Amino acid sequence: MAAPQEWSMSDFEIGKYIGEGKFGKVYLAREKQSGYVVALKVMYKAKLEKYRFHAHLRREIEIQHGLDHPNVLRLFAWFHDEERVVLVLEYAARSELYKVLRAAGHFTERTAATYVASLAGALAYCHKKQVIHRDIKPENLLLDIEGRLKIADFGWAARSNAKRHTLCRPPFYLAPEMIEKKAHDHAVDNWTLGILCYEFLYSSPPFEADEQDDTLRRIVRVDLTFPSSPCVSSEAKDLITKNCEFESSKRLSLEDIMKHPWIKKNAEPSGSCIKQKGLGRVKPVLI
Repeated sequence: MAAPQEWSMSDFEIGKYIGEGKFGKVYLAREKQSGYVVALKVMYKAKLEKYRFHAHLRREIEIQHGLDHPNVLRLFAWFHDEERVVLVLEYAARSELYKVLRAAGHFTERTAATYVASLAGALAYCHKKQVIHRDIKPENLLLDIEGRLKIADFGWAARSNAKRHTLCRPPFYLAPEMIEKKAHDHAVDNWTLGILCYEFLYSSPPFEADEQDDTLRRIVRVDLTFPSSPCVSSEAKDLITKNCEFESSKRLSLEDIMKHPWIKKNAEPSGSCIKQKGLGRVKPVLI
């Protein structure tokens, strides 16, 4: 896949540093001609080569560039020079959902249901496009300036028109069939929705243990328990339980998740849990 040669770093006014990954950094930027504010994900070829990540990056570009959904972070363009590969991405002003969750401790059922509904809708779109994400976790979910969820980081995504065997990470969110290195399909994303719903409501993933091997064993056994605190409704527990099925064919479909009584009762139709009067407080300021 060839990059359009007309793009370069000189086309952008580079702003503040806003994040960092294994292979580079993310900066706020403004495209000079249009004034449009974006995020530039700058990765260094030397690191990509060292960790043999070229194939993952190529897949990320090919997959994400073809997706256009309100809850999927847009990849507008990409380019490269001698040292770097740069992705031009939609700017999510309210940062990672992970940080929001850690600051809150846990979400209300209204907030959790809103994010689960948004995520289910986005994944349903991806699956119809023959894409499974395979790495859904709070760090890969962003919030835009209006508080709407955006799926990001498609580096571990794959086409779903064939069964996959590759083990992805992190262990807390892996479906049993991935741990057992069995063929897997889009149902691994459905499993993760149940895990995330639990984490949103209880602050930690359901199968978390001190040792990774213990976490993996708990996942394979589906050792699912619900703490007495905080108080969580039976409808929410029902959705979680029905998604955390060992057999992938028994998990709720994404359509059934979106129609689940708990979602219908609690999710905000706008997809945002942020009051409108607070929108003006977050501005993409370049420094």
